[in-house]
Amino acid sequence: MNRLKKILTSILNILAGASFLAMVILTCWQVFTRYVLKNPSAWSEELVSYLFAWASLLGSVLVTSERGHMNIPILIERSGEKGQKFLNILCELIGFLFSAVILVYGGIRISSLAMGQMTSSLGIPVGMFYVILPLCGILNIIYTILNILEISGYRQDERKVE
Repeated sequence: MNRLKKILTSILNILAGASFLAMVILTCWQVFTRYVLKNPSAWSEELVSYLFAWASLLGSVLVTSERGHMNIPILIERSGEKGQKFLNILCELIGFLFSAVILVYGGIRISSLAMGQMTSSLGIPVGMFYVILPLCGILNIIYTILNILEISGYRQDERKVE
């Protein structure tokens, strides 16, 4: 389980970092074309806005992997050990449901609806940029399951092989 989590997290870090680097390069290109060439690049501005959304969603998945999402620590801290475990698992289940309904189901619906609409500058179907929603939803679901197993005390090395 930990190996899967490490591999996924490494891939997500690379993707989020690459999208951030691409945003920096494209923003510098925008400044260069606008002020030096006096001919602003519209396509790069549009691509940066989509990359920003992608980086944000990938970052939210990384936060889920670290169990760093919002919670009310005072409530959890005042609970006993069993109460803390229950509340932590409940938080993960809420994240699971949100990811399944909003990101996966809603993301698939909006992606397929937007495939007929083209971006103004890039000429690519808008739905291609919305594909990140169900992808991040699936990743969130994987991480919430791994987090629940971790909270509940499940360890792969403790399983008995017969």
